[in-house]
Amino acid sequence: MTDEAVTDEAAIGEPAIDVEIEDEAWAVAVPDAETLVRAAVEATLSSHEGGGDITCLLTDDEVMRDLNCRFRGKDAATNVLSFPAPETARPHLGDIVLAYGVCAREAQVQGKTLAQHLRHLTAHGVLHLLGYDHETDADAEVMEGLERAILKTLGVPDPYAFDRADARP
Repeated sequence: MTDEAVTDEAAIGEPAIDVEIEDEAWAVAVPDAETLVRAAVEATLSSHEGGGDITCLLTDDEVMRDLNCRFRGKDAATNVLSFPAPETARPHLGDIVLAYGVCAREAQVQGKTLAQHLRHLTAHGVLHLLGYDHETDADAEVMEGLERAILKTLGVPDPYAFDRADARP
């Protein structure tokens, strides 16, 4: 993309979506990972007023474990982390990070494709950047409802169908 194109996007209010594929396993398993992430970010942002720039890092479990340990005090990899930007960094909303190994294992256990799970967790991470959380059952219901609606626009089946069949992981 040229500098001129970036300026034109910023002028018309289009969010900048930067997708970094750090772990090549993502590109091998989901060749269109960058396109799918962009679509999930765009769908999530379009479901809300406002918007902003987002960076998404597709990494491995070891990097995720390090981030989770440093920022949450949990010495284990997790599927997705969201890092909201401070208000002073606007229009940057923040960063989301997804771990290949954790996501691939979850998708397999839940009977989903990794591409479906990637879009789900991307939308989930963006919703966190927009201020949503799932600390209480009521908050989780709201967030899950938003995720279902967003993913439906992307042709992704209900990501929580697995949860209704079994206990929530």
